Amino acid sequence: RVMAHAVVEWTSNLEGEADIHGLLELIAAAMRNSGGVFPWGGIRVRAIRLDDYVIADGKADDAFVNVTVKMGAGRSAEFKQTFFTDLFEQIKAHFAELYARRYLALSLYVEEADEADSFKHNNIHKRFKKD
Repeated sequence: RVMAHAVVEWTSNLEGEADIHGLLELIAAAMRNSGGVFPWGGIRVRAIRLDDYVIADGKADDAFVNVTVKMGAGRSAEFKQTFFTDLFEQIKAHFAELYARRYLALSLYVEEADEADSFKHNNIHKRFKKD
């Protein structure tokens, strides 16, 4: 049960309006506060600004923020349902003011990585090991 990576994709028309770094902090804090389900040394949260995109009919100033979480297998279905439902509620609250005043699509996808197809070399975990 290692790795928890979140990639936030966001449309460039949100520049100056959306607190993307605040969103990254929110996601990382949720993972750190998972009761050890997500080991701290395996948490990676990053954002990718999208300059090229088409949304719906391409005519309005529509925007989107998509969060994809990749994690190793092994978390229970109950944990995933509870954790990610809560996380998505936090994401919606984070964007509530912006959502109320402009067209905005929010989404969260969760993917489990097959450890056999995953290659990692990470010494960050050592910082969090208890002696």
